[in-house]
Amino acid sequence: MATAKAAKTLQDEATCPICLEYFNDPVSLDCNHDFCRACITRCWKEFDADISCPQCRKTFPQMNLKPNRKLKSIVEAARELSLESGREPETERLCEKHREPLKLFCKEDEIPICLVCDRAKEHRDHTVVPAEEAVEEFQEKIQAHLKKLREEREKLVKFQASKKKRSQENLRKTKTERQKIVSEFQQLRGFLEEQEQLLLAQLLKLDEEILKIQTENMNKLSVEMSRLTELISDIEGKYQKPASEFLQDIRSTLSRCEKGKFQQPEEISPELEKGLGDFSQKTVALIETVRKFKDTLPSAPETKGRESLGLLRLANVTLDPDTAHPNLFVSADGKSVRWAGTQQDLPENPQRFDSELCVLGCGGFTSGRHCWEVEVGDGRCWAVGLAREFVRRKGRIHPNPAVGIWAVELWGDHFQALTSPATPLPLRWVPSRIRVCLDCDRGQVTFFHAGDQAPIFTFPLASVPGGRIRPWLRVGPGSQLRLCP
Repeated sequence: MATAKAAKTLQDEATCPICLEYFNDPVSLDCNHDFCRACITRCWKEFDADISCPQCRKTFPQMNLKPNRKLKSIVEAARELSLESGREPETERLCEKHREPLKLFCKEDEIPICLVCDRAKEHRDHTVVPAEEAVEEFQEKIQAHLKKLREEREKLVKFQASKKKRSQENLRKTKTERQKIVSEFQQLRGFLEEQEQLLLAQLLKLDEEILKIQTENMNKLSVEMSRLTELISDIEGKYQKPASEFLQDIRSTLSRCEKGKFQQPEEISPELEKGLGDFSQKTVALIETVRKFKDTLPSAPETKGRESLGLLRLANVTLDPDTAHPNLFVSADGKSVRWAGTQQDLPENPQRFDSELCVLGCGGFTSGRHCWEVEVGDGRCWAVGLAREFVRRKGRIHPNPAVGIWAVELWGDHFQALTSPATPLPLRWVPSRIRVCLDCDRGQVTFFHAGDQAPIFTFPLASVPGGRIRPWLRVGPGSQLRLCP
């Protein structure tokens, strides 16, 4: 008993506290704690923070790994001891009733028996064979079964390989189609923008010509009005004179009155009117073509959601430092947050998260539709979404809609929507920038790839209740999130 306990103690001392396996190339830190070289290197690289011991949390100014040769020898001894303990000699099984070796096998009862059992009444009329003979017989049967099982496993392996190959081919096809769609729509957008600029330039030219005609007509009208005003004044003066003077040059006066008739200027030239007609026809034709193309597209809920949310102008969102966990550092402009590694000396307040590495956005939204984008970079520990105004700030929480949080998360190798339970998302879909789109009136939130506006996940209609909703971020070790302008 004492020997087994000592062996257990030796094996525990030879075990790495990170991987819980025997030390592999053991090294010592300045605090005299020991780890596998690969384990401590990977640990420090993963968390990208101050260099510290995972056991005692003591920090060091620089990485200093000292090989521990004595511990390496102890590990080898522990491995050998473990192997020796597994080589226990086989002990012959005895009959529980007669304490005799089990040398025979009863075929009817299919159990091993001893020589005394063979003479007993319960086995007297049974077929009994030597144990070695029974072993050979059953080994043949087991071998036959093993052959079939191995064949079945080989079929499954081939089937799995075939399915994997087909899935990879389909993924390559979807990737090609995605690139094709992005390229084609970029060209379409370029064409439409080019047509828009061309039509606007033509319209500007027509505007200039119309304004030119309008200016010329106004000048003509001003001159004509001055002439008529002067003529009216002269005729009125003539009208007031005595008969002898009134009748003098009466023919000339009448002639001047007849010439005073207003000559209406031309409003628009035939060429300009034809240009306006051609321009209108071209615009109508282009718009009708685009509308017909749009009408042929399926009006799936995802498409509607993308039209109504994904293409909205971005809201100006900033972070509220009064809600940030002490381990999170919020920039002065409130646009970025990173994991600080060590707790900052910040005032305690009811708004601050004290256990979860979270921060809320300032203000929030109560109605309408709003979008904002978050740059997550290549960080491996983050969550992006939104939360209710009065989400719990103290103690541990498990983010999901039931506690008032709607988000997507990447934590290590798990990309998922924080539903209850979580909904796994394909790791190949992990973006470097996420667009969050909230429709307060419909109670819906959708997450998009900010680059190509491909939807990532949608929390269904009416899943987000009324009340103030605020942007919500969770930032893990080695991650930094930035709100895009």
